[in-house]
Amino acid sequence: MTKIEKLAEQIYKEAIADGEPMTREEALEVAIMETNAKQNNKNYTQSTVEKKPSTKERKIDEDKKFIIEQLKNIVDCFTETAEVKNEAEINFSYCGNAYTIKLIKHRKK
Repeated sequence: MTKIEKLAEQIYKEAIADGEPMTREEALEVAIMETNAKQNNKNYTQSTVEKKPSTKERKIDEDKKFIIEQLKNIVDCFTETAEVKNEAEINFSYCGNAYTIKLIKHRKK
């Protein structure tokens, strides 16, 4: 006997004991529906454990910082509004226009 047939036999015996009219074919259909319902039943409960947000410390690239400082010195020669953002970007204005110099370090392949 397969698992479904055993379940159908159990359902049939319970129905007869309760005085409900049921045939073995109906019990087999009910058993098939129950196994399909159990397989399709998803558990969507939410975890109660709170996850702490990861805090990654930002590392400052000393090479980029040095290059940006040197570029800022050059930009300061012809404008007074140069400001350094992080160690990778310089924002300044020249002749009424806004400019940005951004330094990107490429990783080795």
